[in-house]
Amino acid sequence: MWALYAAGFTTAFGAHGIAASLGGASAGAVTSVLVLGGLLALYDGAEVVLKPLFGALADRVGARPVLLGGLVAFAGASALYVLVDDAGMLWAARLGQGAAASAFSPAASAMVSRLNPVTRQGRAFGGYGAAKSIGYTLGPLLGGVLVWAAGLRLLFGVLACLALAVAAWAARTVPPVPPLPRRRQTVADLVRRLTEPGFLRPTGALAAATAALSAGVGFLPVSGKAADLGPLVTGAAVSLLAGVAALVQPRTGRALDGGRLTTAAGLRGGLLLAASGLVFAVLPGLPGMLGAAILIGAGTGLITPLGFAALATATPRERLGQTMGAAELGRELGDAGGPLLVGGVAAAATLSWGFGALAGVIALPVLLAALMPRRDGPAER
Repeated sequence: MWALYAAGFTTAFGAHGIAASLGGASAGAVTSVLVLGGLLALYDGAEVVLKPLFGALADRVGARPVLLGGLVAFAGASALYVLVDDAGMLWAARLGQGAAASAFSPAASAMVSRLNPVTRQGRAFGGYGAAKSIGYTLGPLLGGVLVWAAGLRLLFGVLACLALAVAAWAARTVPPVPPLPRRRQTVADLVRRLTEPGFLRPTGALAAATAALSAGVGFLPVSGKAADLGPLVTGAAVSLLAGVAALVQPRTGRALDGGRLTTAAGLRGGLLLAASGLVFAVLPGLPGMLGAAILIGAGTGLITPLGFAALATATPRERLGQTMGAAELGRELGDAGGPLLVGGVAAAATLSWGFGALAGVIALPVLLAALMPRRDGPAER
């Protein structure tokens, strides 16, 4: 399991470590804000397109080859920019990293589920989510140190070595998980399965949590700057957000497996915590920033292991890769949609209204569910 957790750490560390360093460390390649936006979107864009495809491939050929191939490809893509330092190679390396992460991320999620019994799904995904949160936390910090020491190429070189080391570790310790016999699936079958409440509810919650997390990481520093807080304070607040998420996720998983928490109650609570954090972000100064970071981090920490465990228990084992890839697509849409909503409303009004708009979107399904009776789906336990 630790090698799989390390794979999750790798994709998170690579995504945030480079994203946080591109604007200030690659002046020759990043010539405008538009170019920076394109480089930032390239990684996520590749994941949106390719994760469902690689998830389905993992079901067909087995998750372990897709995991190992993706890690090796990530190392190769990272090495491109180490070997050739120019703008074109930076674009190619970033695109290659996104495509490779699209392979090993859903494969790792599927293996986390396949290698654990139903009674340990919460613990398994709690640990996996915590590893990714640690990567999100350390990426900007360690990435900044590496770039400060020797430039952006050193960071790409460290990522190449990290991915190769994790691939070797996984090849040595992760057992083969052969593909299971699958009933023929039509497009109608796939659409029906991906539109059932057992898929839509946890995936929607995962997308909402990622939207809140992404908006917090992107816009809390803007609030801090407006309140005359320095970059050290705002950076610490963002790291606190990811750190709280990392601490909460394993505890959430243990509570789920121990019967002390249900999926439905946990998802509702997580959504309300994340929405409350966005409301807290409206408050001026340091108290608003810290309160927002803690609440958004706690909400994300509740939702992530519960959402993935619910998907794993509601999905036929032979279709886990496909389901995890589709769920990751939902998270990527939340990752992009949250900042877009906040930024769009802030441009028309103020940043406070932007935070409030996203809080309303996240809390609305919980409020509507409280007003109407509903049946528990198979994912809720």
